[in-house]
Amino acid sequence: MDERKKAAESAAAHFAFEGTMQQIGPFGNGHINETWLARFEIGLMGPLYVILQRINTTVFREPERLMENIQGVTEWLRRKIIEEGGDPERETLTLIPSKDGKSFYRDEDGQYWRAYRFITDATCYDQAESADDFRQSAVAFGQFQRRLADYPADSLYESIPGFHDTAARLAVFRKTVTEDVCGRRSEAEKEISFVLSHAYLAECYSRAAAKSPLPLRVTHNDTKLNNVMIDNKTHKGICVIDLDTVMPGLVMNDFGDSIRFGASTALEDEPDLSRVSCSLDLFTAYTEGFMQECASRLTDAEISLLADGALVMTYECGMRFLTDYLQGDTYFRIGYPAHNLVRARNQFKLVADMEEKLPRMRHIVASAAKTAAAVERARIPAEG
Repeated sequence: MDERKKAAESAAAHFAFEGTMQQIGPFGNGHINETWLARFEIGLMGPLYVILQRINTTVFREPERLMENIQGVTEWLRRKIIEEGGDPERETLTLIPSKDGKSFYRDEDGQYWRAYRFITDATCYDQAESADDFRQSAVAFGQFQRRLADYPADSLYESIPGFHDTAARLAVFRKTVTEDVCGRRSEAEKEISFVLSHAYLAECYSRAAAKSPLPLRVTHNDTKLNNVMIDNKTHKGICVIDLDTVMPGLVMNDFGDSIRFGASTALEDEPDLSRVSCSLDLFTAYTEGFMQECASRLTDAEISLLADGALVMTYECGMRFLTDYLQGDTYFRIGYPAHNLVRARNQFKLVADMEEKLPRMRHIVASAAKTAAAVERARIPAEG
């Protein structure tokens, strides 16, 4: 810890912070980047808090291009928020430049660091305390999608290539099953059969795109509740954080991953499958919040696939857990030997439940889109 703290203190000295640093310590529970919270005193103005992060270059192998993504997206969001009369200091991340004007600092060991202004009086929740918490995350992600609808998505660097290429992941899975390098196949025959019998989900978007083009959009790719800052006073979702996986993608994936994680009635490693299902109440809350913000910017083809996106993302995630189990648990952190197999079973139970509920889920999406369109039609004449 002492060596890491010294490295953080040394890196902090290379950013254009105001005031004098009084203290710095580890912050948050993230597993990828190393995060520190620093407190600066600015004369009579009092304290300023900033986030300092060492970027994990094992996961993100081109950190400079990654930071180009984040800088471009946050500057775009800042302009949009100002145009809408919002508060850019609270509604998007604010990068603090290094002393040489870059969005990052590279230390003498080749490690990459970045700094953000800390958003005070706001909290990230690992689990929704109510349906409204989940709705607020949907509002924040919907705003994120709406404000970035005109951003040139194809100009973004793909920080994790093929991250949501479900068909490619299925090909890797088939190869993994054939090779069975750890001799675990016999313990997962039922789960392997589930993946193969649901292979149609891997082609869901390509089949749809053959009929109607699906726009390439700026997507977050980690749309969990804990990546939204909730204002402590208003309890409104105000800012989307953790932008490392922002890259070109499909809106159905962002929507679907939110549902996979947030609308499930159990954590993703719950071994008691009787507790695992998709809550339609939570699904409705998220859908309504998301659609009220960005439905007008989505195509009919995208809207028609949002509910299916929940199945695709849950299937993909379960397949990734099972692939990792068969490969010897080389990617996801585990707490016990069968952890990834339990996670896979959990996700496949959720897929099966969603399959039964898919007609109702599609109806909820269509209804929310219709309501959002009516609100939009009523708003435009009023503004005119």
